[in-house]
Amino acid sequence: MNQDNGGIIGKINTPTTSVASGVWSIEQQFEAQSSSTWPLAFPQTTIANSCRFDDASSDNLSRTFSGSSTSNRILTISCWYKKVENGISQYIFDGGNSSGNENALSFNTDDEFLFGQYNGSSDDFAMATDAKCRDLGAWYHLVAAIDTTQSTQADRLKMYINGNEQSIHAGTQVPQNLDLFTLGASTKYLGRPVWTSSSRRLNGYLAEFYLIDGQQLTPTSFGAFNPVTNIWEPIQYTGTFGNYGFKLDFTDSSALGADVSGNSNNFTVNNLTSVDQSTDTCSNNFATLNPLNNTTDGNPAVYSEGALKFVTAGDASGKRYGGTGTIGVSKGKWYWEVKHGSTDGGGTLSIGITHDMGLLSRSSPQYVGGDNASFGYYGGDGDIYHNNSDNTYGNTFGDGDIIGVALDVDNSKLYFSKNGTWQNSGDPTSGSTGTGAFSIDSLSGTVDGVYVPAVSDINSTPNVVGEMNFGAPPFSISSGNADANGHGNFEYAVPSGYFALCTKNLAEFG
Repeated sequence: MNQDNGGIIGKINTPTTSVASGVWSIEQQFEAQSSSTWPLAFPQTTIANSCRFDDASSDNLSRTFSGSSTSNRILTISCWYKKVENGISQYIFDGGNSSGNENALSFNTDDEFLFGQYNGSSDDFAMATDAKCRDLGAWYHLVAAIDTTQSTQADRLKMYINGNEQSIHAGTQVPQNLDLFTLGASTKYLGRPVWTSSSRRLNGYLAEFYLIDGQQLTPTSFGAFNPVTNIWEPIQYTGTFGNYGFKLDFTDSSALGADVSGNSNNFTVNNLTSVDQSTDTCSNNFATLNPLNNTTDGNPAVYSEGALKFVTAGDASGKRYGGTGTIGVSKGKWYWEVKHGSTDGGGTLSIGITHDMGLLSRSSPQYVGGDNASFGYYGGDGDIYHNNSDNTYGNTFGDGDIIGVALDVDNSKLYFSKNGTWQNSGDPTSGSTGTGAFSIDSLSGTVDGVYVPAVSDINSTPNVVGEMNFGAPPFSISSGNADANGHGNFEYAVPSGYFALCTKNLAEFG
C-alpha cells in the first residue's frame, strides 16, 4: 500500500481522468450519469501471497532461458515490494551471465529505484529515480518499462512508483536500439545478481512479479487508483506475456517459483522453503519489527527474515537490544506471538508493549519494562516489569517457548500466555473485569495513547533470539489459527474478539 513516508515520495495525487471520485453533489451525480462518467465498481484484485527474501540466507529464484525472446529491445517489469532495510544495494531482478553482463532492477545505497545494464566493466545505461524509497514496512509498486527502439531518448525508459511516473537521472542514458541481456538466452535471478551470490542480495518481501516480453507498458496495466481511498491498488493484468514473459504470484508454497502466466517459465527455488511464503502483501500489510528503532550505539540487534527475527549482539556496557513493531494501536483488542529462540549465553527476552518509540533506538536503550513507558514479561523470573520494578506474574520461559500477547486497549489490560496457557489464570475475554490481567493505565511516553509491540533482552546477553509472529510467521506453525476475520496464522488460538496487527483489521477496528 502506498503510505505517506515523510515527504520522500509524497502523497498520491490522482491523475485527471473521466472516472468520478470523491464526494459529489446531486447535480454532479446527474451530470456524470448522463455523460457516462459515473464510476463503476473498482476492478481491484487481492494479492494473497508474497515471498519473503532474506539476504543472510541467500534466498533466490533462478531460471536459465533458451530459445528466442519476442523482442530483444522491449520489456516491462512490474512488481510489489516491501522494504525492510535502507542504505544497501539490493537486487530485485537480474538477467545476464557471470562475466558481468547484466540487466538489473535494484535499489541503490541511496534507496533510489534503479534500472541499468552493465557490459563487463562499463555501463550500457544506468537510470535511477530522483525519489527515494525509505518507508520501511510499506509496500511499493514498481514498474520499469523500456523500449530502446524509441527515437526520443526520454521515451526509451519509463519508471513508476505507486502509479506515478518518476523523474529519473542517469549515470549513462539508454542508447537507441540496444539489445537487453534480460531478453537474451541467459540466466535470470530474483533476489541476487547473476555475477555473485555473496552480496547485494534482496532483503524484503516480493509479490506479483511480472515480466512482459515485447511491450512497453504503463502501470495502468497492473494497478489503478481507488476512487474512494485515492490509494494505488493492484488490478489483474489481462494482456499477453511474450516468449520470455512470466508471472510469479507465490501462491503455491511447495513451488514458489511457479510461473502462472501459461508460459511455463518456472523458476528454480534456492534456499527458500514453504515458511518463506507470506500473507503479508499490499492487499493486507502485517506489522514487522521497525529497523529504524534499532539502537544507534554499540552493537545493534541483527534483523532477518523480513524484519521478523532478531538476534542480540551483546554489549559490555550493558545496553539493551530488540525492537518495536511498525504498527501501533490506540483502541481495539490485538494479539501476536513471540517465539523465544536459542541462545549461546543463556539470556532471556522481555516481551510486551511501549509508549516510547525511542525505547530501543537511543544511545543507551532501555529494556522493555525498564522505564515508565513500557511493560515487559521477563522470561528469567516470570515477572512483569514496569519502570524497572517487577511484579510477580507467571512462569519463566526460554528456548522454544511461544509467548502470546493479548492487548485490550479498550479496557487498558494486558495478558500473556506461555505455549497456549494464559498466565496468572488470565482471561482475555473478561473485558473490564480483567481477570488475571495487568493494568496498563500507568504507562507514559512520547506517544502517549498509542501502544506499540516491543521486545528486548534484559542482560545485554549476546545471541538472544526472538521471532515475531504478527500473523505472517517467520517460523513453522504446527496447528494454524486465524483471528475471527480470517487473518493471521498463529500457533495458538486467538482469543475471541482479538485481531492480528494488519491493515485490514486496522481499517475495521484500529
